[in-house]
Amino acid sequence: MSDVDKTASRTVDGAGIQPGVLAKVRALLAKAESTTFAPEAEALTAKAHQLVARYSIDTALMEDGHTTDGVLARPVAVDAPYARAKFHLLGQVARACRCRVLWQVDLGIATVFGFAGDLDATELLYTSLLLQATTAVMLERSPRGAPANVAAFRRAFLYAFANRIGQRLRASAAQVVAEASQDHSGSLLPVLTSREAAVEAALAEAFPNTRAVRFSVSDARGWRAGVDAAERASLSTQPPLSGRGALGRAG
Repeated sequence: MSDVDKTASRTVDGAGIQPGVLAKVRALLAKAESTTFAPEAEALTAKAHQLVARYSIDTALMEDGHTTDGVLARPVAVDAPYARAKFHLLGQVARACRCRVLWQVDLGIATVFGFAGDLDATELLYTSLLLQATTAVMLERSPRGAPANVAAFRRAFLYAFANRIGQRLRASAAQVVAEASQDHSGSLLPVLTSREAAVEAALAEAFPNTRAVRFSVSDARGWRAGVDAAERASLSTQPPLSGRGALGRAG
């Protein structure tokens, strides 16, 4: 095993996404991860992201009126090395999928809160993007010298990758919502707002004493390389840390 994990620790069982949609998304992501042609990979995974985003919207509209009953919590392992950076990536993906995530730092476990289909989308995207990020950072020429210099480079790379991926995912999700809103005459946004409020309430009820996880980086070259890698990454469907703490919440 290298000092950067190559895979995420869970697989999605598809409880929240219909098998046909799930199979299409998985097939698109598998092709995206196997191709060496970046534009093809981005097109494939962008299509996967659009599928899960639109599926989530359609499900939300069908389940309107039951928003407080469907919030679930799902554990996801966040392993060393670079666990904070991996958690940051998970938090960025979760927020783009209308989920929220909390990290029990001492246990190495993150808990993702959301509706079933959104949880599935979060895991699918996180697994794919973590694979892309760890592969990309291992291909980068790390600085020579002490192991601490290599670690600082890789940590900055992974944080930057997560930040930029989060921006891209949120822009993609906003586009899908805008397109869907035209089909539903203003009825969509109140439903989505209600569901997001239900997710926030579920997290607050389960873990009332949380704080945002913040980060700092010290390697500008690693940050630039991470942003560049995120720009090349396929899509599927911040300030310094203030201490360790027992619980960390994605900001």
